[in-house]
Amino acid sequence: MPNTTQLNDFTTQVRRDILRMVHAVNSGHPGGSLGCAEFLVSLYQNILVRKPGFSMDGIGEDVFFLSNGHISPVFYSVLARSGYFPVAELATFRKINTRLQGHPTTHDGLPGIRMASGSLGQGLSVAIGAAQAKKLNHDAHTIYCLLGDGELQEGQNWEAIMYASAKKVDNLIATIDLNGKQIDGTTEEVLCMGSLKAKFEAFDWQVLEIKQGNDIDAILAGMQTAKSLLGNGKPVCVLLHTEMGNGVDYMMHTHAWHGKAPNDAQLEAALAQNPATLGDY
Repeated sequence: MPNTTQLNDFTTQVRRDILRMVHAVNSGHPGGSLGCAEFLVSLYQNILVRKPGFSMDGIGEDVFFLSNGHISPVFYSVLARSGYFPVAELATFRKINTRLQGHPTTHDGLPGIRMASGSLGQGLSVAIGAAQAKKLNHDAHTIYCLLGDGELQEGQNWEAIMYASAKKVDNLIATIDLNGKQIDGTTEEVLCMGSLKAKFEAFDWQVLEIKQGNDIDAILAGMQTAKSLLGNGKPVCVLLHTEMGNGVDYMMHTHAWHGKAPNDAQLEAALAQNPATLGDY
């Protein structure tokens, strides 16, 4: 398993990928992608039990679903650098006829992508179905899902949350990217949801929080605890406190970079804060 230093170096390179991908086409969502870089790196490099190659059925391995599909830049970077497809393909992001669409799709057969997630609010439902399929197949592996906090304003999520606990889907870990920001402002300003911890607990989920959601060691420890809670008749929710735009000083502490690409000067400033560690594509 990679050590923390290696995972941090990996994360720095992923940040560079995100910035360069979005800048190249003047389009995409850098803020949330940067905020979830440490989590997805930890997931694919340390936490997930993965088989070599890629199979859509995911039998005999852990399976991850990205629900907030607009953070595709971080997903594509981590997948490519984890061996699912060539790193050089990152240069095709959001271009005509690319497999790397702005929101992940399945029709082009990009390895690592098991669901289209351009429309928010659907990923948890898919993850629950996959978790139940694993139970039916007597497959003891885990289903992971990542959702945005603003995404929880979509009502379908709450039907899924209710269903998962009622049906004792206890091989599922749903992580919420809790950065408090969405495209039009803070989640509190747009549609305040109150305490997500209290809400999930009221729906009979087991809930834990990772207060330092951009710290590799905190993520690894928190997710290990989350996994230890599985198999007890309840699904598990992880509230991951992150900073949108993490690692780039002028993108942090604001929602402004949710869906805006940096210009040339801004890109150079951001890359200077994140020196290459694994080599650019």
